Amino acid sequence: MCYWELMWCFTYKRQWKMAFFYADLLSKENTWSKATYIYMKAAYLSMFGPDDCSPFGDSEVELFRIVPSLKLKIAGKSLPTEKFAIRKARRYLSPNPIPLPVPPLEMMYIWNGYAVIGKCPNLTEGMLGTLIEAEEALARSSATELLADDQCVIKLLKGLCFKHLGKISEAEDHFNYIYLHEKKIKYDHYLIPNALLELAILYLDQDRREEAIKLLERAKQNYKNYSMETRTHFRIQAALHQAKSAPENGVHSGASAVS
Repeated sequence: MCYWELMWCFTYKRQWKMAFFYADLLSKENTWSKATYIYMKAAYLSMFGPDDCSPFGDSEVELFRIVPSLKLKIAGKSLPTEKFAIRKARRYLSPNPIPLPVPPLEMMYIWNGYAVIGKCPNLTEGMLGTLIEAEEALARSSATELLADDQCVIKLLKGLCFKHLGKISEAEDHFNYIYLHEKKIKYDHYLIPNALLELAILYLDQDRREEAIKLLERAKQNYKNYSMETRTHFRIQAALHQAKSAPENGVHSGASAVS
């Protein structure tokens, strides 16, 4: 557990080599989910600069390619995080893989990391800077069939950073961008209900309850069979409960529990 927490601590600080080191330790010394640990090793390698060498000579592409072979079942069921990692890693099975733009920052969202760094403006601003750089690099690269998916991943994560920095209109624009480009998304369909959820939470924070409830009901009813669906549904239900509960002392009970 300490290795896992340290891995995320260094992720929040964008110290990719140290995060990689703890992901490597986990992959060698823990059996909970080899697929997740190897995925994270590859994810951190993808964030290294052009002059950085892999500490152990690992290949980012080769690590991603072995992730699907490491799938396991516990009590007959696959781990949701593992399934997410495997789906994301499959794009590397092609002879000419299309790199993921910010894989550790995307997985950080799955583990609620933006709510953690949101309490520290300097960490959030640093993360936003990394996302802006990734967005610019994506704009410079050749267009691929996964361009919309990658753009929307970055938009979701940037929106969360803007939210925690108090830039509400920018956050709203980023979450709306995903919903408006829904039909262009090829594989990462989890982005749409999560964007609606994050936008609804933003509205709850502003006491725009009716608008929030409409978005939450849309996210709940209109989207099925996407990555991390159970996690998203729990958050939707929690947000709906808060949105429909009576205000306390004239102020709505905040959305922090689902943010």
